[in-house]
Amino acid sequence: MAVLIVSKSNSLDGCVIVPGDKSISHRAVIIGSLAQGETRIANFLASADCLKTIDCVRKLGIEISCQDGIITVYGRGLAGLREPRDMLDVGNSGTTIRLMSGLLAGQPFGSFITGDESIRSRPMDRVTKPLKQMGAAVIGRKQDSLAPLAIRGGNLEPISYCTEVASAQVKSAILIAGLFADGWTEVTEPAVSRNHTELMLQGFGVPVITDGLSVRVKGRQTMYGCDIQVPGDMSTAAFLIAAATIVPDSKLVLKNVGLNPSRTGIIDVLQEMGGNITIDNKQMKMGELVGDITVETARLSGIKVAGDLVVRLIDEIPILAVAAAFAEGVTEIRDAAELRVKESNRIAVMVNEFSKLGIDITELPDGLRIKGGRPLTGAVCSSHGDHRIALSLAVAGLMAEGKTSIMQAESTAVSFPNFNQVLAEIGVDWSVVNSD
Repeated sequence: MAVLIVSKSNSLDGCVIVPGDKSISHRAVIIGSLAQGETRIANFLASADCLKTIDCVRKLGIEISCQDGIITVYGRGLAGLREPRDMLDVGNSGTTIRLMSGLLAGQPFGSFITGDESIRSRPMDRVTKPLKQMGAAVIGRKQDSLAPLAIRGGNLEPISYCTEVASAQVKSAILIAGLFADGWTEVTEPAVSRNHTELMLQGFGVPVITDGLSVRVKGRQTMYGCDIQVPGDMSTAAFLIAAATIVPDSKLVLKNVGLNPSRTGIIDVLQEMGGNITIDNKQMKMGELVGDITVETARLSGIKVAGDLVVRLIDEIPILAVAAAFAEGVTEIRDAAELRVKESNRIAVMVNEFSKLGIDITELPDGLRIKGGRPLTGAVCSSHGDHRIALSLAVAGLMAEGKTSIMQAESTAVSFPNFNQVLAEIGVDWSVVNSD
């Protein structure tokens, strides 16, 4: 087990190339495998999660190579996948298991898919229910709601489905399954979630219609390989944005970050709180808006965050809670019960671990209340194997007196594999030790 130790920082400075977007990297491999010919992916996020997606797709008979930083997927079309000889293991990746379930539902063979202890406790009925309605046979634990899952697909029928929660993973699983059905498959959500799948399918030539909260995709379309430039991950950039905001005398420039409106909720909230954040060099790349973000230290004020805005920053709530600890007044986050079924019960874990540093944080049934202004003191904390908790604790440690030790810090590799290197580049004093 790795223990990351960080010390209080007086300032942060530098220009950072943000690692590739995790959501887009997953989708580029999966959709590229269903296209005819080569799909070349630049700035692919070679994190633990995304490498699991590559491993699963390879086990389905797809050749994937890496040369000079470019991932090449040699797609075989919708009918080109082969029955895997082994269990598909997604590790800790919720995106992989849900999107791959949609893919496997369209295959005329049997597959078994599972993951680590965290994955085996996360709700899968959100995906298995619509996939069974489309005609796939899906068997799992606890009435098909938990992994491992056994999936035998093929002969799918299009459906019109209303999801219970706004989830890009659930939506994407249904849309990907819809590629194997004749006609139009429709998904309607209670709020708009990330639309990376829709944009990428359009880039591959698939007819996609978006109408408010509904998305329709036409199945049985021939896709052809293409070149994809993955933008920097906003969810990863959020940790650096928050750090530069709260650490005195700081200025960071983050290059080529994805600015998809479904992902920029963290910027909107921090700016409303008083954050000094500017965006330059905006441009479109395969339907995705990207740009450079400049962040400087600012005084923040507490606000209330709730409703549809929470969907746009659900993954950034841990680091938002850290930023709120340095805001004047109270920040309240509601309508975020989804955090309880992430890589950990993030609401409970945040309260337990952030409190160790001195953050005044209270657990609510569907969120958190943070009172800012209390000085922090370094402590020994645990990530509970959750990468976003580990990264958030590291940022909090930059403002805590003394040293902050983060147990299970190896989890940062799930989304930010070069995190420690970036810390050094922007002026952070850190070290890593191994502990039994």
